[in-house]
Amino acid sequence: MSRFSQTANVLPKKKLPALFFSSLVLLGGTAVAAEDKQEDFYTLPEVVVTAPAATDPLTVETDPKAPRQPVPAADGGGYLKNIPGFSATRKGGTAGDPLFRGLGGTRLNVLLDGTYLQGGCGGRMDPPTAYVFPESYDKIKILKGPESVLYGGGDIAGTVLFERATLPFTKPELRGNSSLFRGSFGRHDELLDVTAGDKKGYARIIKTRSHADNYRDGDGREVHSFYTRESLTGILGWTPDVDTLYEFAIDTSTAEAAYADRSVDGAKFDRRDYRFKYEKKNISPFVRKLEFNAYHNYIDHVMDNYSLRALSGMMAMPMAMNPDRTTVGGRLAVQLAFDSKTEATVGLDYQKNKHTGRMGGANYPSLHRTPDMTFTNYGLFGEVRRTLDTRSRLLGGLRTDSLDVENEKTGQIASDHNRTYGAFLRYEHDAAKAPVTSYIGIGHAERPADWWERNKAFSLEPEKSTQLDAGFLYRSKKLKASLSLFAGNIADFILITSHGTSARNINASFHGGEAELTYALAGHWTATATLAYTHGTNKSDHGPLPQIPPLEGTLGLQYDNGKFGAGLLWRGVQAQNRVDIGNGNEIGTDIGPTAGFSVFSAHLSYRPAKDLLLAAGVDNIFNKTYAEYVSRPAVSVPGFPPATIRVNEPGRNIWVKASYLF
Repeated sequence: MSRFSQTANVLPKKKLPALFFSSLVLLGGTAVAAEDKQEDFYTLPEVVVTAPAATDPLTVETDPKAPRQPVPAADGGGYLKNIPGFSATRKGGTAGDPLFRGLGGTRLNVLLDGTYLQGGCGGRMDPPTAYVFPESYDKIKILKGPESVLYGGGDIAGTVLFERATLPFTKPELRGNSSLFRGSFGRHDELLDVTAGDKKGYARIIKTRSHADNYRDGDGREVHSFYTRESLTGILGWTPDVDTLYEFAIDTSTAEAAYADRSVDGAKFDRRDYRFKYEKKNISPFVRKLEFNAYHNYIDHVMDNYSLRALSGMMAMPMAMNPDRTTVGGRLAVQLAFDSKTEATVGLDYQKNKHTGRMGGANYPSLHRTPDMTFTNYGLFGEVRRTLDTRSRLLGGLRTDSLDVENEKTGQIASDHNRTYGAFLRYEHDAAKAPVTSYIGIGHAERPADWWERNKAFSLEPEKSTQLDAGFLYRSKKLKASLSLFAGNIADFILITSHGTSARNINASFHGGEAELTYALAGHWTATATLAYTHGTNKSDHGPLPQIPPLEGTLGLQYDNGKFGAGLLWRGVQAQNRVDIGNGNEIGTDIGPTAGFSVFSAHLSYRPAKDLLLAAGVDNIFNKTYAEYVSRPAVSVPGFPPATIRVNEPGRNIWVKASYLF
């Protein structure tokens, strides 16, 4: 099974066979084709991507540096929303909370370059993806379901990895990636990513800025949604030899954002993240690789009712809340080769995060912080891959986690302890007479209640999910297709009730899947299609599981001859009538049914040189007024039109983007 790497996003400086190049274009990805003696690399711009690539069973990889349609918000949740199976709550112009197959929050593990970043807001104004500028990463990788034990426990929905990987240098040189984006509603994004290095190491600086004014929905109603976000990343790497890497990185970011779903705005989103990474390859024939990483991050978040909106009515008095969270952690993993057919990864990880808060008026900076809860988790994991024959393999893994929670709130239960387990077993087979890989697997994951849930009910049983996954991937010269099906039961599912004010355990089940297809038509034309569906049931109350998005699909038609490109994308979403009003999850609760809708978008692209890509597009061409099912309820904001039921999506959006690689 070919594995397409988008992390490096490089090609050797030589002419590629036309068939190989066209297959890359169809996949919407970039492959690494390196020869042992090849030392001169250049970076290849991408076409506009309208469908991601399923690279391996239960794995989707995408290049966040490539222009996309529809253009997502300049954060991680907005980016993930356009991948089949994902949805994101609409709160304003940014900071949408992602869900996969209707499951989000800590049911979806999100790692930012190997670190866990916990948000600070009790109302999830700042999920981990709110601090992500997608284009500053080299690859986004999605692992579906509880089919891996390598990246933390509790991955009931799956795992999302935002990854950076700086290519080693073979000679002194300077590399760079830059982009400018302009769009409707005053949106503009800027990125500069520069790396200098030689055989012994490198230094990399990444600077980003993203801004947007209030957008308007299809009916012309202005939505309180403006935001500004800036980030600066510094990375230093030392490579004393080809098998050794020491890397130290610092991420900082600041932001403010207006919200249309609540009576306060995000006046401050400050982040400081320090990371260290050590890698050693080829230690011995038995020990292939040793990886160690450690991190420390701090989130300082302020929400208030006076910085970004006018004081009015019942909210006439200044009010501010200032939570923060400090997270420290580390991971040690060793890749082992028992023989030519058996390899394994074993390791341990650790995470501790402490949350505090303070609230008052404009004088809040002078107030003392109040301790809240502290979470300390130790994990132990092992994953094995066994080649059975030339076309079959077996993968499996085991994991256990020990969590201690200290509750420092006055007059409440003082502590809790949870021991949880995870495991999976999957069989994969490559057909002998067709380019097909099929698979079937079963996975189990357990997730203790998180900080948001324990604020509603401290003593909750951990969730216990058992899921069956099956599907196939097909790859031929003309057709690329994948199908991923799942069915699972979650014992002690944590249901948020009473419009978000309490929580209890129930039993739930869910099933569904995603399908993706790319077909090469005559000439330089390509057709794409995707489909995603999830059905959830509250078995305890004999009703629907809330916050499950409806059936949706896309159809795309794209032309690209290597220099000019054009495309049309249609997205259709079915009505959702399976609702449980007032119940949901920590991200949101069901508001009521939604009607179906469809949205059309189009784009053009031009590549005047191999390292320069110009793209332009129109999203929501017909200025459709619509809201997603998992959107948050809208509230009245002084100076804005009366609130709609949900926070509506943006209307027609015209955009242009230039990407230059040097």
